Formats: sequence, C-alpha cells, structure tokens
Amino acid sequence: MSLARPLRAAALLCAVALLPATTAGFAQVEGRASPEFAKLFATYQRIKASYVEPVTDEVLIRGAIDGMLAALDPHSAYLDGTALQRLETMIDGNYQGLGISVQLDDGAVKVVSPFKGSPAEAAGIKAGDYITHIDGRLIYGLELDEAVQQMRGGAGTSIRLSIFRAGRDAPFDVTVTRGLIELEPVTHELKDGRIGYISVNEFSRDVGADVNSALNALRTQAGGTLAGLVLDLRRNPGGSLDEAVALSDLFLDKGQIVSQRGRNRADTIYYESETVYRGDAAAGVPMIVLIDVGSASASEIVAGALQDQHRALIMGERSFGKGSVQTLLPLAQDAALKLTTARYYTPSGRSVQEGGIKPDIRVPQLSDPDAATRSQYAMRESDLRRHLVNEVDLEDEALETDRQVDPRFTATAEELATQGIEDFQLDYALKTLRRTGAGVLTARR
Repeated sequence: MSLARPLRAAALLCAVALLPATTAGFAQVEGRASPEFAKLFATYQRIKASYVEPVTDEVLIRGAIDGMLAALDPHSAYLDGTALQRLETMIDGNYQGLGISVQLDDGAVKVVSPFKGSPAEAAGIKAGDYITHIDGRLIYGLELDEAVQQMRGGAGTSIRLSIFRAGRDAPFDVTVTRGLIELEPVTHELKDGRIGYISVNEFSRDVGADVNSALNALRTQAGGTLAGLVLDLRRNPGGSLDEAVALSDLFLDKGQIVSQRGRNRADTIYYESETVYRGDAAAGVPMIVLIDVGSASASEIVAGALQDQHRALIMGERSFGKGSVQTLLPLAQDAALKLTTARYYTPSGRSVQEGGIKPDIRVPQLSDPDAATRSQYAMRESDLRRHLVNEVDLEDEALETDRQVDPRFTATAEELATQGIEDFQLDYALKTLRRTGAGVLTARR
C-alpha cells in the first residue's frame, strides 16, 4: 500500500459534501445532478418508505459510499473509526496483533505475506494461505475489516486459525500468540566475506534513515569497506511512497527514481535522486536486491528504480504487481477515503501494475518444502477482482511461466537442510556476490 500526501483533499471534500445525510440535502443536489444521481435519490426514498424495517440515514449513506468504492479498484476504501486507526498504526509501524498482510480473494481471507519476525511467521503461516476460521468461527464472506478486527487483540492472548494451504490434503489449525508488533522495519547483519545484509520489512516512517544507519554500522563492522550488499525486500507489502523514494535515493547518485501519473496535474509527480542524500551512500558496492511475490508497492518502486538504473541485480521471484498510489483524503475528524489517484512508473517508463518486477535472475525458495505448490497458487495483483489493467497488454502466458518450477534448481528442502541452508534465495545471493563481486553490476548492461 502506497500512501501519497493528500494533494486533493479539499477538492474531494467538496465533492463528497454533495452526498447528503438528509432528504433536504438530496433535494438541493437533485436539481443540478445527473439522471444517474436521481436514481440514487429515488432508491433512497423507496427504501426509507417501504423497507420492512426502519433504516437510518447513516446506514444508507454508508452503504452508498461502500457501493461506489466497490465499483472501483480493490485498494480504494472508506475508512472510519477503528479501520482508520489501524491504517495509521500500520504507517507508524507498531500495533498489537499477528503481523500479517491479508487480502480478500472471492470472499476468502488470503495471506499476502506474514511480516518477518512476527508471531504469524513464527507460527508457520505462509504467503498464499487461506484463513477459513478464527477460533472455530467461519469467516468466509466477512468484510476484510471485520476479519482483521477479529484477528487483532492484546499482546499475550492467543487465537486459533484454521488454515487451508495448497498442496495439503486437509485444512489444519495453527495457534498464534498475539504480540506487540513493533516491526523493526530494518534489520542488518554482516555475513562472511564482508558482505552486508539489510532486511527491510515494511516502509514505515524513517526507513530510509534507518537503512543508512544500518549501512554505516555494517561498514564499520567490515573494517571500513564492504565487499557486497544484499537488500532483502521479500515479504515486504509496502507502505510510504516517500520512504520508498528515500531508500532508492540512498543508493543512486543521479537519475529518476519513480514517477506517479494521475488524471489531474497535481497528481503527476516525478521523483529524482539527490532529494534526500547526496550521492550513493554505498559507494558503488556490488548489490543484489531480493524480491518475491510478497514484495509489493513501495518494495517494487525500490526494486524497479535500482534495476532500471543498473545499480543492483534483482534476484528471487516476480513481485506482487501493485503499481498504484493511494491518497488518504480526510472527510471528517474520524473518516477518510483511501482513494487510488495515480499509477507509478519506473525510471524507464514501465508500469509494474499487474506484471510486477521481473527479477534479473529467477531463484525459487527451495528451502521451503511447500514453495513449488504455493507458487502455482500465489496471489498477485492480477488475481484481484477489479484490479487496474496495465496500459500495455501483458502476456498471460509469460506471467504464468513464473508460477512453474524452474528446472535449473533441483535440490529439495531436505537436501538443503542437511547442508545447513535454511534460506536458499539468500544463500544463492551471497554466493553470487562472493563468486562474481562487481560483475553483478554489469550483468544487465
């Protein structure tokens, strides 16, 4: 989820003010409204007069708003009360719960990604899992906010989730103990051979500055010079557009990072490097960026910028494919629209909408015994109902190829475990840097 600044908040507030909560309000609007709006007013009148039970204006107006947004893309929504609070705490990077990103898929709650280090990941929940029951109660058909609210709870409390996973013969239950999700958006570790490893879990506030601090710490641990760098964006569902720009800027000394283009001139913005940092903070160190199907939105902005600018080699699996920008537009003190206002494009002009970022080197996660099956059923932006269509026709066959098993990689999870390899993709990236060094930077030229 990418959140841009509310560039058109005032204009939208005026438009929404035309949707009244009283009959008098409707009458004022009807005279200058389209015939379609008159149908809405007529429906309102009939329901108020003839429905089997009295219905409040609040219920009908909320239903009208939800109906309008339901006709748009899956990322536009009306937020109020707890739903708005959840969004704000996600941006802040701390809340109490399970630590998973979920999406509705034909009425079912499907896991996009568990956050790294979260209670959900520790319990074994994986991207692509369907959550069918919560504490024995069926949640199919619930609104996503309702399902998420049921999963939230105080730290230390437990919840039983019933999981359906592709490749398993039957559903199974997982008990998860909720925690205080103070997501460490950035973690780092110095690997053998003076190779720095930085993992970005979510694009909450100050991620760019945190990565810069991690880079300086790694350089100090390495004795002043790094031989290589791995930036891990796997299972990162996105977050702040500004932080995606700041992180990209950290590794670029010139050129465009991303552009967003909407219907209105105010929604079209070009982001250039050197807006936050001066020069490449990593000083040209050979770099690999890891992505997978859980890498979405802000993660794809960073991967696309570093790929197009030939600053890093992108490795892993094709990303989620969310190439749209959502603007948070306040309607009242406790209500707002999360509205899709623009698409974003990589420096070369590519839209990642539907297609995502294709890695330069496709590497499956062989250390996951369920990876092959889950890859076939992985949910991407292109699988969501009413998703925005990419302006350039994408070949379905090409996208489906990424779901198939790559014959170049034949090791099983059991074989890798005997070798002490718990994360095959990371292991492959580290070995690539040790083997080729600076050669990875010229692999795509």
